Amino acid sequence: MSLFISNAYAQSAGGSPEGGGFEMLIMLGVFGLIFYFLLYRPQAKRVKEHKNLVSSLGKGDEVLTQGGLVGRITKVAEDKDFIEIALNETNNIVVQKSSVTAVLPKGTMKAI
Repeated sequence: MSLFISNAYAQSAGGSPEGGGFEMLIMLGVFGLIFYFLLYRPQAKRVKEHKNLVSSLGKGDEVLTQGGLVGRITKVAEDKDFIEIALNETNNIVVQKSSVTAVLPKGTMKAI
């Protein structure tokens, strides 16, 4: 036809590409592994560490709550899920154990 335009021909009818279903299973497996190692496993590790932290709380520990309050534990109710925290000599609050984010080193309250 033209010198600069080549002719377009239809592709001949062929069979389905081989391994299409198997490749899809491999991709799903790879995505499953990525999901497990990048999302599920680190979150499960954080949950386990927080559970250990909450179970190890005791009277006299200085703690930091999710709300940013720093205080000393004065009473731990083992049968219930609450602890009493003294913010200073006159103010005490009652919070859930799960709201504690960190146990601080002794003497942190006096340094603040």
